[in-house]
Amino acid sequence: MATVSPARDGRDDARIVAASLDDPEAFGELFRRYGPRIHAYVRRRLGPVLADDLLSETFATAFRQRERFDGRAEFGAWLWGIASNLIARHHRQETRMYRAFARTGVDPAEDGVAERASERATAAALGPAMAKALASLTVKERGPMLLLAWGEMSYPEIAAALDLPLGTVKARIHRARKKLRKALPEEKNHG
Repeated sequence: MATVSPARDGRDDARIVAASLDDPEAFGELFRRYGPRIHAYVRRRLGPVLADDLLSETFATAFRQRERFDGRAEFGAWLWGIASNLIARHHRQETRMYRAFARTGVDPAEDGVAERASERATAAALGPAMAKALASLTVKERGPMLLLAWGEMSYPEIAAALDLPLGTVKARIHRARKKLRKALPEEKNHG
């Protein structure tokens, strides 16, 4: 099956969203177009166990809110924004869970710890130095940087997905790259 370029089919995407208001099955085409890229990105951010769930939640949210989609905007950017918000929500929930555990000594997700360790093994495949370098970035730097690197998005797509000015996205990615270069000096000559 040929890969569909979301940028090339922006108007077509808007027509599909509009058609899905009367024929919900039409929305499936958007899943076929965008699902694999979003799944790959989420998998790299959260691990394989959560990737399927978050992909489903992303498209379920988009489907429920499709009447709010402004056809003048890029559907892909809107969808990436939903996925990014869900990833951020997951990280906030995880942080709250660990803080509760630290306060009470009771693990709120007793058997979830091993599962999360498995998910984090994906990040470890990057190598400990890269994982440490990524962890050193602020959330505001890491989000755009990972959308660029793992989501294979352009600066304008990232700006639209995160609802940020293009200049802000460029500045955050520039700072992230600078920090990564400093943290990974041996990587400078490898690519």
